[in-house]
Amino acid sequence: MKKSQKKILRTILIEIGLIVVSIIILLPIFLALTMSLKKPAEVFVYPPKIFPNSFYIQNYVSAFNSINLGRLMLNSLIMGIIITLGKTVFGIFSGYAFSNFKFKGSSLLFAALFVTLFMPAEMIMIVPLFQIMQSFHWVNTYWALTIPFLASATTTFLMRQHFMTVPKELEDAAKIDGAGPMRFLFEILVPLSKSTIGGIAMINFVYAWNLYLWPLVVTNSNNMATAQIGLKMLTNVESTSNWGVIMAGTLMVLAPTLILFFAVQKLFVRGIITTGLKE
Repeated sequence: MKKSQKKILRTILIEIGLIVVSIIILLPIFLALTMSLKKPAEVFVYPPKIFPNSFYIQNYVSAFNSINLGRLMLNSLIMGIIITLGKTVFGIFSGYAFSNFKFKGSSLLFAALFVTLFMPAEMIMIVPLFQIMQSFHWVNTYWALTIPFLASATTTFLMRQHFMTVPKELEDAAKIDGAGPMRFLFEILVPLSKSTIGGIAMINFVYAWNLYLWPLVVTNSNNMATAQIGLKMLTNVESTSNWGVIMAGTLMVLAPTLILFFAVQKLFVRGIITTGLKE
């Protein structure tokens, strides 16, 4: 077999493998979608039917109204935006500091930062963090939902690694032109890093949107609960008798992250490809 034929065959096998993996990943979402459009009586029909006899939109109405899902999703959106902005901005500054400045103890500080990546911080710090929020009277407020997550070791690490791939000649040229560190950061580094920043921001938003344990601990009213807590509330309200409503609520909570991914997927993929490449 010729090399060109082997290459074509390998490409075909890879494509088939990717299609199979994609089907496996998307199948639960597809089943949830079809179940959310079924009437309660159709969900437990045996043998089960994949497609509903008719589109039963009432499941979405019931899921939205039964637990005030709109308010819960708004809380998650506010929390997600604030956390994403905080993590991204602080990550850019701290990553720039670790990659472009040499100061006493910088290597030790970065090593300590790196070690924290392996620690389940949310589990270890949840009690002292709650006590701090309680002493500040921030329990059941947006402050408690967002402040503990405004900085991220992961974001700092990724931004530092990315900034280190930028040729040092750019910084030298900027210094010759009279540009200071902050001007070099905002006018050269940040525009060159849009793909990486976009990918990191999307990851941070998805992380914030999916937070469950911490919002559960620091909120004590339905008006401050988040969308993930809402799904648990919906499960309790509907029990296991109406999976159509539960699946409808799940898809509505899932939708913002899917929409965000499809909106910035080019930046996300480009950021993954270019991170770690040095010219």
